Amino acid sequence: MTRYKLTIEYDGGAFFGWQRQSGQISVQEIMEAAIRNFCGQDITIFAAGRTDARVHAQGQVAHIDLDRQTMPHEVMSAINAHLRPHLVAVVKAEIVADDFDARRSAKQRHYRYRIVNRRAPLTVDHGRAWLVSVALDTDAMHDAGQLLVGHHDFTSFRASVCQALSPVKTLHRLDVSRRDDEIVIEATARSFLHHQVRNMVGTLKLVGEGNWTSRDVADALAARDRAKGGPTAPPDGLYLMQVDY
Repeated sequence: MTRYKLTIEYDGGAFFGWQRQSGQISVQEIMEAAIRNFCGQDITIFAAGRTDARVHAQGQVAHIDLDRQTMPHEVMSAINAHLRPHLVAVVKAEIVADDFDARRSAKQRHYRYRIVNRRAPLTVDHGRAWLVSVALDTDAMHDAGQLLVGHHDFTSFRASVCQALSPVKTLHRLDVSRRDDEIVIEATARSFLHHQVRNMVGTLKLVGEGNWTSRDVADALAARDRAKGGPTAPPDGLYLMQVDY
């Protein structure tokens, strides 16, 4: 038995998230079918994170165990051949130690959220970014975001259906920057709560448009109450960029 680490890229627009679920198409289901068609083996693929419906990935990481050892580039090419025409691709395959676990071995997860801040509708970025037509103050958004960096109870930024045992997380980075019409929000932590990044982005959008201040963000965090946090940003602009081990 050989364990492979796969780095996977996908457009999440056509999927109901990573996790396999009855009656809905998922990235996990597509990946497992491709692997079965490649080697005839029924396997379960384990991922670093369960991205939600319509959330994208440029650096999702997963692991699989195959009965026979095959060169990593051949595994990558064979899986990709069976993934067509879905917008999912293995961009790297590596042989790893038997104790490597895509989820449990992860040290950091990096997410990116894209906002296109203009009046014109989206075309090439349709389904791949959040269109916000009201002018946003990115400096104010960045400054407010620094209040969320650190070790906190993130109940106010946690989905009501979140299954995490604790709402306490350590957020290492929350940076907001702009290039022309595009605003990019980068978030880094070892792990995140369900909808945490999208809820933080929705909150910072309130700051950017002038409806909230940094004090409002601090008060929302201290409240430990989801009803006190900002709205949930759409999934279209969210990307799992990288997982560190």
